[in-house]
Amino acid sequence: MKNYNNIIRDLREDQDLSQSFIASILGTSQQIYSRYELGIRELPIKHLITLCKFYNVSADYILCLKKSKDKK
Repeated sequence: MKNYNNIIRDLREDQDLSQSFIASILGTSQQIYSRYELGIRELPIKHLITLCKFYNVSADYILCLKKSKDKK
């Protein structure tokens, strides 16, 4: 079963982006972002919103409440 940490990693890897790049978009460090992907640290709502806008996906998709990446 996928969790949001798997989804954010898949989204990042699908676009061949580094953790450091995404961390810079979120205004955090690569180490902190890595902990989000590993499920060690919870993703703050403000970062969830930023990732939704950046990847153009719904929060439901990242939170595994919906299977489609579509924002509808």
